[in-house]
Amino acid sequence: MQKYEIVGFSPQYSEAFKELNLEWIEEFFEPEEKDHKMLESPQQSFIDSGGAIIFAMVEDIAVGCCGLLKHSDTTYEISKMAVTPSYQGLGLGRVMLRQILQVAKSLGATQIEIMSNTILEPAIGLYKSVGFVEIPLTSNAYARGNISLRLDLSKFD
Repeated sequence: MQKYEIVGFSPQYSEAFKELNLEWIEEFFEPEEKDHKMLESPQQSFIDSGGAIIFAMVEDIAVGCCGLLKHSDTTYEISKMAVTPSYQGLGLGRVMLRQILQVAKSLGATQIEIMSNTILEPAIGLYKSVGFVEIPLTSNAYARGNISLRLDLSKFD
């Protein structure tokens, strides 16, 4: 794999964040109103509310991204994680997930949640491999969401 770098959010990456996420959402689902809102203004949706976004960069091109939404001082959500197809299967998703979990810890998070869909088997497998466990689906923020997972950050190194 080519050399990559993980970088934090900068407004210049807003369009890449949108494109990377629409790429996977449109492959499997229909983008929802909430998707459009978050993808049109990632600074406002993630950063300004106390969350974060990171990018996997290869030669100054964003090939992956992962967002962290703040729900409370101790609870955050992984949202809008994507790796462009030509870079999937190389471990970038795992690198980004581990990095965003470290960011969450530094922000004071004690638990992380994810809402996903069971047809995204590689993603679900990745989440479980780092310690996420399935929990009852309590809210359905997205029509496509059919599984919720949670990680107790005290169990993550």
